[in-house]
Amino acid sequence: MTLPAGLTPGIWTLDMSHSEIGFSVRHAGISKVRGRFREATGEAHVRDSLADSSLHATVSTASFDSGDANRDAHVRGEDFFDVEKFPDMSFKGTHLEGDGEDYTLTGDLTIKGITKPVELEVEFTGVAVDPFGATRAGFSAEAEISRKEFGLTWNAALEAGGLLVSDKVKINLEAALVKQQ
Repeated sequence: MTLPAGLTPGIWTLDMSHSEIGFSVRHAGISKVRGRFREATGEAHVRDSLADSSLHATVSTASFDSGDANRDAHVRGEDFFDVEKFPDMSFKGTHLEGDGEDYTLTGDLTIKGITKPVELEVEFTGVAVDPFGATRAGFSAEAEISRKEFGLTWNAALEAGGLLVSDKVKINLEAALVKQQ
């Protein structure tokens, strides 16, 4: 599988100051709550062929931020991420297919010590050299997971029926990677 235009072999690292790792989940069946993780590391080893390339990323669960201090404390606690026991979650790419701008990246997502395969729909958004001489590559990605499959089972019944937190979680990524010299 050939490399997208402008993407060259080498080591590319995640630039979190220009990236966002976020998600949304339905709350009370009527609205979506969004959150993001502020701390993560990632590294892509791009080879001459994308089929031979690799990707690994680690996210600090304690960096979860939804904009609400009470909710953030609950989500970081034992009911959800249990950051004391599981300080990180990770993703390791295992297979990539597609071309041009659109790809499907399959990989192993680990949350709370549980690893499951996940497919990310990835859009390659291009390569640019910034004013400081750094070569950057951009990617957008989306996936949908079942939080229960990763041991995130806490919930509360609603008086009118249904549950407070949806099982379905949509993951949204905007990633900027910088080529290392």
